[in-house]
Amino acid sequence: MEEIIHYAAHVQPTERQVKHQELEFYGFIHFGINTFTNQEWGSGKEDPAIFNPEELDAEQWVKACKSAGMRGLILTCKHHDGFCLWPSEYTDYSVKSSPWRNGEGDLVKEVSEACQKEGLKFGVYLSPWDRHEHTYGDSPRYNTYFKNQLRELLTNYGEIFSVWFDGACGEGPNGKRQQYDWDSYYDLVRQLQPNASMSVCGPDVRWCGNEAGHCRESEWSVVPVELRETEKIAEESQQTDDRAFAKKYEAVDQDLGSRKVIQQADELIWYPAEVNTSIRPGWFYHASEDDQVKSLDELLHVYYGSVGGNAMFLLNLPPDKRGLIHENDVKRLGELGDRIREIFQENLATEATATATEEQSGHEANAMFDDNKDTFWAPEEGTEQAQIEIDLQEEQVFDHIVLQEYRYGQRVEKFELEYKAGDKWKPLFTGTVIGYKRICRCDETKARFIRLTISASRWCPQISSFAVYNSKS
Repeated sequence: MEEIIHYAAHVQPTERQVKHQELEFYGFIHFGINTFTNQEWGSGKEDPAIFNPEELDAEQWVKACKSAGMRGLILTCKHHDGFCLWPSEYTDYSVKSSPWRNGEGDLVKEVSEACQKEGLKFGVYLSPWDRHEHTYGDSPRYNTYFKNQLRELLTNYGEIFSVWFDGACGEGPNGKRQQYDWDSYYDLVRQLQPNASMSVCGPDVRWCGNEAGHCRESEWSVVPVELRETEKIAEESQQTDDRAFAKKYEAVDQDLGSRKVIQQADELIWYPAEVNTSIRPGWFYHASEDDQVKSLDELLHVYYGSVGGNAMFLLNLPPDKRGLIHENDVKRLGELGDRIREIFQENLATEATATATEEQSGHEANAMFDDNKDTFWAPEEGTEQAQIEIDLQEEQVFDHIVLQEYRYGQRVEKFELEYKAGDKWKPLFTGTVIGYKRICRCDETKARFIRLTISASRWCPQISSFAVYNSKS
């Protein structure tokens, strides 16, 4: 077990994974033929002539995302129906066959330029499943077609931060099931956009296991390598009937990284979770859902569970037939951003000092307050339990404490926060993993001294940041 724990503690993310997680919160845009047919999944037989968003304003989309505090935006450039939001050279089933912009439009370009203008990262979703393309099901021919379209998106629209691959797979027009050549897709992305992360059916970011915004209490970024293969092999195994490997670990499992799990794994990888959900019940716009936009409390709940629980938050925003994000959605996004900024506007621990029961030379406790992502407190190697006492210098009123581990590892398994009242320590919060970020909410408390007790960790904990906030200030 000691060897396994040492191994798990030293699994690290790539630079692209680090940068992706540091975005924390970004948007998803589902828009296309389905918007005009009031459907979630199109058949691929819809007439391109119905696509005509006469008031489309990509800058309105991006500004709405920015108001919520998002740092990026992923556009569904092609959904399962096969309709392309850019004038692809490889099909006529695209915006060039629609009346929008007199057939001269390129929505991917408009969104990428709007993102660049407002300082947001731009990402692309390209559905491997294509219900319109006649070569679908003829695996070699369709894989070539798909890579040609992928190449267009990766070379004509500037820097891409995320390539989002869906795992849906269906019958082709010829009655054959398509076998996706995932490895060649990945190679093409690495070649053309080496800094881009690939999500869900990709090697960099994994699906959280649901689309409802539910988050795990313990979200591990260090997981068995088999989990990365689950979606890909689940598709391939439809033909081979060999599902044992794919089924060993699944994205929906609640425990993906405990000691029990990693002890049984052959290999461990860094594979962080992304929580994706929609601001409405549907992923595409439906007028009947105008009064069903998630409440501020619902969105904050997902934010705390994802960004505040060692995951990333991908929130879908479906523009309407005008080509605008609906007023109700825009209003809610602004409220969400205002609330997040209000809660975390002032760190009450900037002048704090700390004393630890254990310290490693060069990694003193006060490194938690220096606002440097590359410094951290750590005890001597092999010390898996430790305690730190924080002095805020004066009594402060607070109800949020934010902890972050060193960004190149995840080690803490269990911790407790307390505050000092007179001569006694009283409980504030008990948690399991920390990882990239753990937002700990507690009752409004007035205290000068806070104590962090790490009762279980891997090899030795590494805490990079300790911040304190009052949401009502």
